Amino acid sequence: MIVSVFDTHRFDRTALEKQNSRHGHDLRFFDARLEQKTAKLAAESEAVCAFVNDVLDRPALTALSEIGVRLIALRSAGYNNVDLLAARELGLTVTRVPDYSPYAVAEHAVALLLTLNRKIHHAYNRVRESNFSLEGLVGFDLHGKTVGIVGTGKIGAVFAKIMAGFGCRLLAFDTFPRADLPVTYVDPARLLTESDVISLHVPLLPETRHFLNARTLAQLKPGAFIVNTSRGALIEAQALLDALKQASSSTISPEKFCRTTCSRASFPCPTSSSPRTRPSSPTKRWPTSRRPLWKPSPPSSAAPCRKTCW
Repeated sequence: MIVSVFDTHRFDRTALEKQNSRHGHDLRFFDARLEQKTAKLAAESEAVCAFVNDVLDRPALTALSEIGVRLIALRSAGYNNVDLLAARELGLTVTRVPDYSPYAVAEHAVALLLTLNRKIHHAYNRVRESNFSLEGLVGFDLHGKTVGIVGTGKIGAVFAKIMAGFGCRLLAFDTFPRADLPVTYVDPARLLTESDVISLHVPLLPETRHFLNARTLAQLKPGAFIVNTSRGALIEAQALLDALKQASSSTISPEKFCRTTCSRASFPCPTSSSPRTRPSSPTKRWPTSRRPLWKPSPPSSAAPCRKTCW
């Protein structure tokens, strides 16, 4: 099978070629991101492999369908950048990565938290300049602090167990509570008002978009830490910037952020006629196994999304 792989870097190619050695597909790599204008690069391909910053809206999917593409293989767990309704109408099969290593993401979230708390990034720069002063670098003990976990799926569950090892008090919010975790499930309002640290581990859905907004950010403790290793649009960017300026929330560690000046829509999301643009610095991952996606919910009647998130 000829597969056009978009938005690739050298480490993507190395990993994919290694895995493909057992299957013998014809992989054709492109640096460009997949969108309507670049879809023609997939000519002669039966499948395309896309990442989170590729724009698989109706025009892009139509262009792919017209040149004979029949499979969209996402090398990501999230699929909010794919118009699944259009894919179904065009007869395109869409697959995704069911999950990454939950330990890798959860441990990365803990690393971000420790970096924020102990100011490791600042200490590193000081030491490079032969400055060994501890002034302004002292953090606090995580032991005994309250950590709020939004989402206790595979990643959130691992994160909860790690933080339990630090001796933290754990609060959690999830629509599907689990009895096997050392957490106390509470409503979002209580989680936000009582937590010293908030870590986000939920997918980007219409219900979770802008989970942290001007209203909810105002409920946080002064100096609360926010760690987001999920989609950037879980946090309303402008509201966060305003809160930072007002010192309502003094520290944030976003692995992904939302660039409000762009206008690419995410799916499922109300359709928008605005032009599509893209962010400039994506992170990279490679695929494991895949499974077909289910039929998405119909678009809501909310105002169109005009955020670009990654």
